[in-house]
Amino acid sequence: MNVITLKPPYLIFLGDVTELTYAKTGAGLAQWRPDACAGQLSLVKPGLALGLPDMNVEQAIAANVGSLIIGTATVGGVIPESWLDTLIEAAEAGLDIVSGAHGRLQDNPRLAAAAQKSGARLVDVRVPPAGLPVASGKKRSGKRLLTVGTDCAVGKKYTALALHAALKNAGMDADFRASGQTGIMISGQGIPMDSVVSDFLSGAAELLSPDNSPEHWDIIEGQGAIIHPAYGAVSVGLLMGSQPDAFVVCHEAGRTHIAGWPEIPLVKIAEIILRTVAVGRLTNPAIRCVGVSVNTSALAPDTRATYLQNLERQLGLPCVDPLIEGVDDIIECLVNDSIPEPVE
Repeated sequence: MNVITLKPPYLIFLGDVTELTYAKTGAGLAQWRPDACAGQLSLVKPGLALGLPDMNVEQAIAANVGSLIIGTATVGGVIPESWLDTLIEAAEAGLDIVSGAHGRLQDNPRLAAAAQKSGARLVDVRVPPAGLPVASGKKRSGKRLLTVGTDCAVGKKYTALALHAALKNAGMDADFRASGQTGIMISGQGIPMDSVVSDFLSGAAELLSPDNSPEHWDIIEGQGAIIHPAYGAVSVGLLMGSQPDAFVVCHEAGRTHIAGWPEIPLVKIAEIILRTVAVGRLTNPAIRCVGVSVNTSALAPDTRATYLQNLERQLGLPCVDPLIEGVDDIIECLVNDSIPEPVE
């Protein structure tokens, strides 16, 4: 598993991104590591607001910032040319540059030269460890919960972190297992599953969540969605290798189509449950859905409760917005071993 060490505090770089969907790395760090985030830098006005002070490179140096973290995840994971001048300015000033993009920072000659001159580090988080195995399919000891989604950027990482925190607060033995660049930055270790060669995806998932004590829970951060036209392969590989005993479906209320693919409608949550169970049973016949985590921010306040209640009646599962209700109802299913049968 990759272990990374980042130099705090952080300046979250947002480039010219104006949609929160594509700034989930920055938003995740601001939410889960606020103590380490000194400010944000946007190239557009008005830019996104992560609840952090606006700060340029000069101000970041004065504030003793250690790292500029690229807080966006653009489609394809490429760093735009229009961002380079700012990244080079930061590297020349001695700030470490941290990226979760597919493109390697070191591969840019100008950025590499700036970092070499100042002694700044170029840290690529989205690099899988060498020597990953092909999956064995063998059952591992311990228990596992995987967050899955109806689409990308619907709260899989947030839900996994919230579940992990709730289990720890309840005195249970649990670990958060990061499978994406933001989760790795938050926790300091993990495997970037979407950068693993497809033959080794499930093997990487087995390494991500190794054997453990019988009552230990690994809470595994999900990726993509098994119905996603571009990223479904990563989701399936992670599901097969994780061998989850339980899973939580994550969804954004009001979203009707795949984000970035407006011609492709989302499938119903019940269908996601059925498909996840069908695939997951290949490596863990006991897999069960234990709840639904819903981002209800797009709903009017007076319709939110009714929406969740109707969803619970339809699915027979606890349905919560973890930002509002928390995840106690889902945790109760795990603690009391009252995992419902999957929807038929």
